[in-house]
Amino acid sequence: MRSRRALLYVPGDDLHKIQKAITLGVDCICLDMEDGVALNRKDAARSTIVEALRTLDFGGAERLARINPVGSGLEGEDIAAALAGRPDGIVIPKVEDREHIAWVSDRIDRAEQGHGFQKGGICSVALVETARGIIHLDEISSGGPRLQALIFGAEDLAGDIGAQRSPEGWEVFFARSAVLTYAAAYNLQSIDMVFIDFNDLEGLEKEALQGANMGFSGKQIIHPNQVKPVQDAFTPDQEAITHALDILEAFNQHQGSGIGAFAMNGKMIDAPIVRAAERLLERARAAGRAQILGLPD
Repeated sequence: MRSRRALLYVPGDDLHKIQKAITLGVDCICLDMEDGVALNRKDAARSTIVEALRTLDFGGAERLARINPVGSGLEGEDIAAALAGRPDGIVIPKVEDREHIAWVSDRIDRAEQGHGFQKGGICSVALVETARGIIHLDEISSGGPRLQALIFGAEDLAGDIGAQRSPEGWEVFFARSAVLTYAAAYNLQSIDMVFIDFNDLEGLEKEALQGANMGFSGKQIIHPNQVKPVQDAFTPDQEAITHALDILEAFNQHQGSGIGAFAMNGKMIDAPIVRAAERLLERARAAGRAQILGLPD
């Protein structure tokens, strides 16, 4: 699965901002038809997104399109326009049950067949941001083979449950952890919440590192200034990779001697620690750091 350290939302009706986004070296660019676009600009967003997908070179960035919520009355035209441009994936906002994902998957199936696209080449990503979505995470996470990631939407969730957002984020911590846990249980990537103050890079870095340490695959961002600190936070450094490689080497040696748990540098190493090391190396490979950091393929 590809690296999604940072997922940058770009208003779908602004071609200039889309052109700027593709120069930033960000992992994912999400062309937005939902919150980032005024109601009277939805048609403009649809046509601009088709133009961008068909004519612009996004380089190595994943090309995602966020439609309006299923049931909003806007989603049909949104997804038809986006799929005409053959994006890499569709982001589904306010997912509350498996049927929302099934509706999108059906439209993608039809588009791939009708346009002659590669079967299964377009993925879906579920944005969970309501109380109902949180309590239905089990069925959402089993939404089918196209589903590759869950995104946690803290701001909408806080509004839905009547919470006041705080820098510490304890009011959404349960839901944040739940999205992460269900994603891991179903072998999906998990994308952390937006840090809305794009001028506070210190606060952004702190929250991004916290998310990376929790186990998130990446983070949503809303401004070009947020690309580097977020992608750096979700990229394992040389020290972490070396430590993970040492753990796996020692583990293999002890396994060969018939030893399960063992001590290394004064710490007990057992199966959960080994799995954490393996996952860190997976993240390094996904981020394209294997060759740079001496990580074997």
